[in-house]
Amino acid sequence: MPEIVTVGEALVEIMRTERDRPLDRPALFSGPYPSGAPAILASAAARLGASVGFVGTVGDDAFGDCVESRLRADGIDCSALCRNRERLTGIAFVAYRSDGSRSFLFHLRDSAAAWVSAEQIPAGYLDDARHVHIMGSSLAFGDALRETCYFLAREVYRRGGTVSLDPNLRPELMPVERIRAICQPIVEMATLVLPSGEELTALTGAPTLEEGVARLLAQGVQLVALKQGAHGSTLFSGQGALSIPPFRVEEVDPTGAGDCYDAALIVAWQEGHDWATAGTLANAVGALATTRWGPMEGTFCREEVLAFMAQQGRPWPGASP
Repeated sequence: MPEIVTVGEALVEIMRTERDRPLDRPALFSGPYPSGAPAILASAAARLGASVGFVGTVGDDAFGDCVESRLRADGIDCSALCRNRERLTGIAFVAYRSDGSRSFLFHLRDSAAAWVSAEQIPAGYLDDARHVHIMGSSLAFGDALRETCYFLAREVYRRGGTVSLDPNLRPELMPVERIRAICQPIVEMATLVLPSGEELTALTGAPTLEEGVARLLAQGVQLVALKQGAHGSTLFSGQGALSIPPFRVEEVDPTGAGDCYDAALIVAWQEGHDWATAGTLANAVGALATTRWGPMEGTFCREEVLAFMAQQGRPWPGASP
């Protein structure tokens, strides 16, 4: 049974091949690429060597085959992955702008991705689970998926495991105020919260990053890992703030980089590494994720990540030279 469990939307992405081609105009697309923030995290964690399970639903169609075959190829336990014969696999259309921003058009609420139930989790599936990761986007995709996220978080927490949250705010799906409210039950159980950019203040309603961190730590969160893209990341705990410098890469596609960062930080932490060491690995994995086209194509095996870190003069502790 898996030790790290994630739950949520599994989908395919259809992506513009050129920048500054809006979704309301004819232009070329590339895909399908297997995707979904929780699925990307599961792939990244499994490729780093962790025991990972994914709870989700795809359609009984070619896109569902695309997603499931990739998850299985990465070594993910798919015994809680369901195939829905009545709904299509979720789809996200993505356009890129020259300034690095993206726009999304989702087909999710009426897709198989939103129809996830605790009933599809096999008996004994959580027996070895030590950690569960929840995405704010998953909480926003509908009542059924949200309740399954709550169920898994409560069960792992009740059994003595740990919980993490990536707010992964998607204003395309739900107003920020509503997302904040539905994230709160997870925040109350979370040891680790991993926001990006302005998500920290959006999640907490605080006027500043510092106040947002203070509010989360006051609720029992042990670590707030603020993802800062090309500027690296900053880890906030009761002992203060620790800035982790970035790794240098040539960005190709940023989609999924934050999910890969989450995966690496969780895996290293679960292995017993301190926060600074875990944050360094997370920065490396997040940076590498941007170097390949496609959201799940940017996951790397541990050997590749360690070689990349060594090349940049920041070797992983205990790694062979």
